Amino acid sequence: MYRRSLRQRVAFAFAICVAVLSLAWGFAFFGAIRLSEDRVLTQQLQVAAKSYPDLRMNLRGYDKVASLPESLQEWAQTNPAEGLYEFEAEELHVAVVIADKDQQKAFVVFDVAGIEAASSEDWWLLLVITGVVGTLGVLGFGLGIVVMRRAVAPVAQLAKAVADIDLEHLSAEDHKRIESGRFGDDEVGVLAGAIEKTLERISAFVTRERDFTSSASHELRTPITVITGALELLEQSELSAADTQALDRVRRATLDMKTTIEMFLCLARETDGGLYEEQFLVTPLVRQAIDLQRHLLSRKFVDVEIDHIDNPSVCGHQQAFSIAVNNLVRNAFQHTLAGQGPISILIKERELLITNQLSSEAYQLNTPTGSSEGYGLGLGIVQRLCERNGWSFTLHIEGARVAACISW
Repeated sequence: MYRRSLRQRVAFAFAICVAVLSLAWGFAFFGAIRLSEDRVLTQQLQVAAKSYPDLRMNLRGYDKVASLPESLQEWAQTNPAEGLYEFEAEELHVAVVIADKDQQKAFVVFDVAGIEAASSEDWWLLLVITGVVGTLGVLGFGLGIVVMRRAVAPVAQLAKAVADIDLEHLSAEDHKRIESGRFGDDEVGVLAGAIEKTLERISAFVTRERDFTSSASHELRTPITVITGALELLEQSELSAADTQALDRVRRATLDMKTTIEMFLCLARETDGGLYEEQFLVTPLVRQAIDLQRHLLSRKFVDVEIDHIDNPSVCGHQQAFSIAVNNLVRNAFQHTLAGQGPISILIKERELLITNQLSSEAYQLNTPTGSSEGYGLGLGIVQRLCERNGWSFTLHIEGARVAACISW
């Protein structure tokens, strides 16, 4: 349980990290300055001790150019401006100052021979400083990772809990893992609560879907089975021509209702076992759809041309593919008027193409907007069936020609 919000914890963690690093760098620079001071004083004392009892004066003043050391006289004659100068070869540091109101220049010379460190010592000192700086940088980086990791630990815990949830098989343990009470009342707790409510809704939806499909599968198919049995009994009796036609219409309506029920149940199921991994042939399903919808071409004098470039097999839900093909074949047969054939069905290795001439009435519904609405009420269902199985569905309308294509 955390007393502060995630934003405050991150801000505090950042502030602590900056404060610790600032103190570390401050002590490091302070130590370097003190070390440099001690080193300079020690070097001066060592030089003076070596020349005892004749003590050398490292710092001297000159008011005339002629009194300067010979190595500096030629330079001083160029009338240098007021300031500080360094002569590495002579190991001298010179300060040029104004001595009086007449702008006369004086020279303060500091002899650093024996005081400045040798080049080898400078390299060692640079190496030590680099090592200290690098160590502080690594420690600061590690400290930042530790502090920030502790600050965002609830977020990482929540992410891991969500990642471990199996959405296909939600259990009571999954709900306990994501329980919002485990994450406090800050931003992470609010997020956990929202995820918890979402999982509850998903679980309730899956339960309702499972109960509905199991009940509907039985309750909706039972009347269809009863009607089909009654039709078979009626076929065995002597019927007039008019009664036979009426019986055919009832049979077709029953078949359509059965197909519609199977189609919606197929879409309603979240999971359907391993049926989405079936391997089946396309051609038998296409021929079955043509036979089922052949009555729509009665007295239209329209031919159906089937062209087999290949006899492919498809991986997916066989019933879903059959429903989609039945829908497209029914649309093509229903919207093709007498004399507007032929209807072409082309089976390729990776696609099924159904082409027909659109009737004038359906053509008027499509041409103003260019949409496919009006050409069959089940195109949206076909689209959803194809998406569920990883297939692709397209409908092209060019003039009065319609081409429906399922590719896999």
